[in-house]
Amino acid sequence: MRLILMGPPGAGKGTQAKFVAEHFGVPAISTGDIFRANVSQGTPLGVEAKKYMDAGEYVPDSVTNQMVRNRISEPDADPGFLLDGYPRTLAQVEELDSMVAATGHQLDAVVVVVVDKDVLVERLLARAATEGRADDTEDVIRRRQEIYLEETAPLITVYQERGLVHEIDGMGEVEVVTKRIFEALDVVEQS
Repeated sequence: MRLILMGPPGAGKGTQAKFVAEHFGVPAISTGDIFRANVSQGTPLGVEAKKYMDAGEYVPDSVTNQMVRNRISEPDADPGFLLDGYPRTLAQVEELDSMVAATGHQLDAVVVVVVDKDVLVERLLARAATEGRADDTEDVIRRRQEIYLEETAPLITVYQERGLVHEIDGMGEVEVVTKRIFEALDVVEQS
Protein backbone atom coordinates (compact mmCIF):
# COMPACT_ATOMS: atom_id res chain seq x y z
CA MET A 1 0.00 0.00 0.00
CA ARG A 2 1.45 3.35 -1.08
CA LEU A 3 -0.45 6.21 0.48
CA ILE A 4 -0.40 9.95 0.96
CA LEU A 5 -2.14 11.40 4.01
CA MET A 6 -3.25 15.01 3.65
CA GLY A 7 -5.20 17.41 5.79
CA PRO A 8 -4.89 20.83 7.39
CA PRO A 9 -2.86 21.46 10.54
CA GLY A 10 -4.82 20.06 13.48
CA ALA A 11 -6.74 17.46 11.45
CA GLY A 12 -5.03 14.61 13.32
CA LYS A 13 -2.81 13.37 10.49
CA GLY A 14 0.09 12.44 12.76
CA THR A 15 -2.15 10.41 15.03
CA GLN A 16 -3.90 8.67 12.14
CA ALA A 17 -0.63 8.02 10.28
CA LYS A 18 0.58 5.76 13.10
CA PHE A 19 -2.59 3.64 13.08
CA VAL A 20 -2.86 3.42 9.30
CA ALA A 21 0.82 2.55 8.80
CA GLU A 22 0.64 -0.13 11.47
CA HIS A 23 -2.58 -1.55 9.96
CA PHE A 24 -0.96 -1.96 6.53
CA GLY A 25 2.52 -2.88 7.80
CA VAL A 26 4.24 0.06 6.12
CA PRO A 27 6.36 2.89 7.53
CA ALA A 28 4.75 6.27 8.24
CA ILE A 29 7.11 8.77 6.68
CA SER A 30 6.83 12.41 7.69
CA THR A 31 9.05 15.03 6.11
CA GLY A 32 9.64 16.53 9.57
CA ASP A 33 11.00 13.19 10.80
CA ILE A 34 13.18 12.81 7.69
CA PHE A 35 14.61 16.31 8.17
CA ARG A 36 15.36 15.68 11.85
CA ALA A 37 16.95 12.28 11.14
CA ASN A 38 19.21 13.67 8.40
CA VAL A 39 20.23 16.67 10.51
CA SER A 40 20.93 14.59 13.63
CA GLN A 41 22.96 12.05 11.60
CA GLY A 42 24.90 14.85 9.90
CA THR A 43 24.23 13.51 6.40
CA PRO A 44 25.22 15.79 3.49
CA LEU A 45 21.51 16.44 2.87
CA GLY A 46 20.99 17.11 6.58
CA VAL A 47 23.83 19.65 6.64
CA GLU A 48 22.31 21.34 3.59
CA ALA A 49 18.77 21.35 5.07
CA LYS A 50 20.01 22.68 8.43
CA LYS A 51 21.35 25.82 6.73
CA TYR A 52 17.84 26.68 5.55
CA MET A 53 16.10 25.56 8.74
CA ASP A 54 18.45 27.63 10.93
CA ALA A 55 17.68 30.67 8.78
CA GLY A 56 13.94 30.03 9.19
CA GLU A 57 13.53 29.33 5.48
CA TYR A 58 11.84 26.49 3.63
CA VAL A 59 14.14 23.64 2.68
CA PRO A 60 14.27 23.69 -1.15
CA ASP A 61 12.43 21.03 -3.15
CA SER A 62 15.71 19.60 -4.45
CA VAL A 63 16.85 18.71 -0.92
CA THR A 64 13.42 17.57 0.28
CA ASN A 65 12.89 15.42 -2.82
CA GLN A 66 16.23 13.67 -2.40
CA MET A 67 15.54 12.98 1.29
CA VAL A 68 12.15 11.45 0.42
CA ARG A 69 13.67 9.48 -2.47
CA ASN A 70 16.33 8.05 -0.14
CA ARG A 71 13.76 7.23 2.55
CA ILE A 72 11.29 5.40 0.32
CA SER A 73 14.14 3.36 -1.18
CA GLU A 74 14.97 1.88 2.25
CA PRO A 75 14.06 -1.82 2.67
CA ASP A 76 11.22 -1.24 5.15
CA ALA A 77 9.39 0.78 2.46
CA ASP A 78 9.49 -2.09 -0.09
CA PRO A 79 5.94 -3.23 0.77
CA GLY A 80 4.74 0.38 0.69
CA PHE A 81 4.68 3.59 2.71
CA LEU A 82 2.48 6.33 4.06
CA LEU A 83 3.66 9.87 3.33
CA ASP A 84 2.65 12.67 5.70
CA GLY A 85 3.69 16.21 4.72
CA TYR A 86 4.82 15.35 1.20
CA PRO A 87 4.14 16.31 -1.52
CA ARG A 88 3.38 19.98 -0.80
CA THR A 89 3.80 21.44 -4.28
CA LEU A 90 2.85 20.44 -7.83
CA ALA A 91 6.56 20.03 -8.62
CA GLN A 92 6.83 17.56 -5.72
CA VAL A 93 3.83 15.63 -7.11
CA GLU A 94 5.74 15.13 -10.36
CA GLU A 95 8.89 14.16 -8.48
CA LEU A 96 6.98 11.64 -6.36
CA ASP A 97 5.44 10.16 -9.51
CA SER A 98 8.91 9.50 -10.90
CA MET A 99 10.16 8.08 -7.56
CA VAL A 100 7.27 5.63 -7.32
CA ALA A 101 7.43 4.72 -11.02
CA ALA A 102 11.15 3.93 -10.63
CA THR A 103 10.19 1.23 -8.11
CA GLY A 104 7.73 -0.30 -10.59
CA HIS A 105 4.75 0.66 -8.44
CA GLN A 106 2.12 3.39 -8.31
CA LEU A 107 0.29 5.32 -5.62
CA ASP A 108 -2.72 3.45 -4.27
CA ALA A 109 -4.62 6.23 -2.51
CA VAL A 110 -4.59 9.78 -1.20
CA VAL A 111 -6.48 10.16 2.08
CA VAL A 112 -7.64 13.71 2.78
CA VAL A 113 -8.80 14.24 6.36
CA VAL A 114 -11.47 16.95 6.37
CA VAL A 115 -12.30 18.89 9.54
CA ASP A 116 -14.39 22.02 10.10
CA LYS A 117 -12.17 25.15 10.23
CA ASP A 118 -13.46 26.33 13.60
CA VAL A 119 -12.87 22.89 15.13
CA LEU A 120 -9.30 22.95 13.78
CA VAL A 121 -8.71 26.33 15.39
CA GLU A 122 -10.10 25.07 18.72
CA ARG A 123 -7.91 21.94 18.57
CA LEU A 124 -4.77 23.92 17.79
CA LEU A 125 -5.44 26.56 20.44
CA ALA A 126 -5.90 23.78 22.99
CA ARG A 127 -2.68 22.10 21.83
CA ALA A 128 -0.83 25.42 21.98
CA ALA A 129 -1.99 25.92 25.57
CA THR A 130 -0.97 22.42 26.71
CA GLU A 131 2.37 22.54 24.87
CA GLY A 132 3.12 26.14 25.82
CA ARG A 133 3.24 27.45 22.25
CA ALA A 134 2.62 31.14 22.88
CA ASP A 135 3.14 31.99 19.19
CA ASP A 136 0.17 29.82 18.16
CA THR A 137 -2.44 32.56 18.31
CA GLU A 138 -5.81 32.28 16.63
CA ASP A 139 -4.71 34.65 13.84
CA VAL A 140 -1.56 32.60 13.17
CA ILE A 141 -3.53 29.35 13.20
CA ARG A 142 -6.16 30.72 10.81
CA ARG A 143 -3.41 31.98 8.46
CA ARG A 144 -1.82 28.50 8.44
CA GLN A 145 -5.20 27.06 7.46
CA GLU A 146 -5.44 29.55 4.57
CA ILE A 147 -1.94 28.66 3.37
CA TYR A 148 -2.77 24.96 3.54
CA LEU A 149 -5.88 25.50 1.40
CA GLU A 150 -4.00 27.67 -1.12
CA GLU A 151 -1.07 25.28 -1.44
CA THR A 152 -2.76 21.89 -1.27
CA ALA A 153 -6.01 22.48 -3.16
CA PRO A 154 -4.19 22.13 -6.52
CA LEU A 155 -2.56 18.87 -5.36
CA ILE A 156 -5.87 17.43 -4.23
CA THR A 157 -7.36 18.34 -7.63
CA VAL A 158 -4.55 16.47 -9.45
CA TYR A 159 -5.09 13.36 -7.34
CA GLN A 160 -8.91 13.63 -7.69
CA GLU A 161 -8.47 13.62 -11.47
CA ARG A 162 -6.53 10.36 -11.08
CA GLY A 163 -9.31 8.86 -8.96
CA LEU A 164 -7.06 8.41 -5.91
CA VAL A 165 -8.66 10.76 -3.37
CA HIS A 166 -10.67 9.48 -0.42
CA GLU A 167 -12.06 12.33 1.64
CA ILE A 168 -12.52 11.24 5.24
CA ASP A 169 -14.60 13.07 7.82
CA GLY A 170 -12.04 13.90 10.52
CA MET A 171 -14.65 14.97 13.07
CA GLY A 172 -15.23 12.80 16.11
CA GLU A 173 -13.24 10.44 18.28
CA VAL A 174 -9.85 9.21 17.03
CA GLU A 175 -11.05 5.59 16.81
CA VAL A 176 -14.08 6.59 14.73
CA VAL A 177 -11.93 8.52 12.24
CA THR A 178 -9.47 5.61 12.06
CA LYS A 179 -12.35 3.22 11.29
CA ARG A 180 -13.52 5.52 8.45
CA ILE A 181 -10.02 5.54 6.96
CA PHE A 182 -9.69 1.74 7.19
CA GLU A 183 -13.09 1.25 5.51
CA ALA A 184 -12.08 3.49 2.59
CA LEU A 185 -8.64 1.88 2.22
CA ASP A 186 -9.85 -1.70 2.57
CA VAL A 187 -11.85 -1.11 -0.62
CA VAL A 188 -8.66 0.14 -2.33
CA GLU A 189 -6.65 -2.82 -1.10
CA GLN A 190 -9.20 -5.31 -2.48
CA SER A 191 -9.29 -3.71 -5.93
